[in-house]
Amino acid sequence: MGTVIDSHFLALTAIVTVAYQFMFFVITALLKIDKVTDFAGSTNFVILAILTLIVKGSWHFRQITLSLLVAVWGLRLGLFLLMRILQWGEDRRFDEMRSNLGKLAAFWIFQAVWVWSVSLPVTIVNASDNDPDLDPRDVIGWIMWIVGIGIEATADQQKLTFKNSQENRGKWCNVGLWKYTRHPNYFGEIFLWWGIFVASTPVLEGAEWLVVLGPVFLTLLLLFVSGIPLLEESADKKYGNVSAYRTYKQETSPLVPLPPQVYKKLPKWFQTTFLFEFPLYNRNLPQAELGW
Repeated sequence: MGTVIDSHFLALTAIVTVAYQFMFFVITALLKIDKVTDFAGSTNFVILAILTLIVKGSWHFRQITLSLLVAVWGLRLGLFLLMRILQWGEDRRFDEMRSNLGKLAAFWIFQAVWVWSVSLPVTIVNASDNDPDLDPRDVIGWIMWIVGIGIEATADQQKLTFKNSQENRGKWCNVGLWKYTRHPNYFGEIFLWWGIFVASTPVLEGAEWLVVLGPVFLTLLLLFVSGIPLLEESADKKYGNVSAYRTYKQETSPLVPLPPQVYKKLPKWFQTTFLFEFPLYNRNLPQAELGW
């Protein structure tokens, strides 16, 4: 088999992604529900990985491995988020979108861009005729994926257990991995996708290296747009007047896991430059108190 529309499957994956996301957009717009949004995003990754693997039909070991890694991540995350939203009810991110078709459409367009761009490494690997021998980059990438998904899955389960406990009502999660970073799930997700990229590099040639835009886009998205900023703002509004919470923010890394005893002793410039502690995450708290 091989070429479908274009040799790198870029058009194929774009068309499939737009069609899949449009289908779920219609469902959410007509029924005014938001229980399938995260499921639609996560499973789209699985569809692209398996589709490009089958369409190419070369079945190289690297292609099969990366496709399976993406499929496992997507199915795990998609099912977890679906069960969580069914248990918790509506997603408050969509409070302003349910009755605003324009904002809802913008969200689904953005989600389609996210899926297509972050999938680029596995898309290009599956489309490639290049199949060099396995080298250390493959193993490093696989290990990064294992570490990343382990952190993400553990953090998700720890927070779900914490939130489901009656005695933790009205509290922020600061147990398990959440003691070492305020967003361990995002760290895990970023780390595993950089692992996918690293494992794809033995195949890449010339302009194909632009697939690095996938993990870069994901990292910037979670750091500055729909990830950490939104959750930090929400938590600050809920707990910003609690001194213990403000202490937690001061002593806990926003993304990269570190012992609080180590993190709090680091200078602010180091926290900002290397550990992503941007003032953006504290704009709803007294800046002087946080040392900005």
